[in-house]
Amino acid sequence: MSRIHSATALPALLLLAACASQPSDQAAPPSAGACDADAAQAWIGKPATATNVDAAFKASGAKTLRALKPGQPMTMDYRIDRVNVLQDAAGNIEKISCG
Repeated sequence: MSRIHSATALPALLLLAACASQPSDQAAPPSAGACDADAAQAWIGKPATATNVDAAFKASGAKTLRALKPGQPMTMDYRIDRVNVLQDAAGNIEKISCG
């Protein structure tokens, strides 16, 4: 029967412990300029005037704005710092999302 010496097992245990992920007690703070679409939802249903679109943009905290009318093409790239303000056929703000 073979016996493992503690001097041999210790380095292996330390190596395994170093690979284990450690839980974080704190959530990562939001990035500066990151979009928060929830903060801009109050503008849904309002006319998509420059004033209302700008107010939704500012409320979201995003760095960039993409305002789109029905039928306009939209790229599928995701940007954490961009708010999307989509307008319906009646000219009202229909959806506000990040990306």
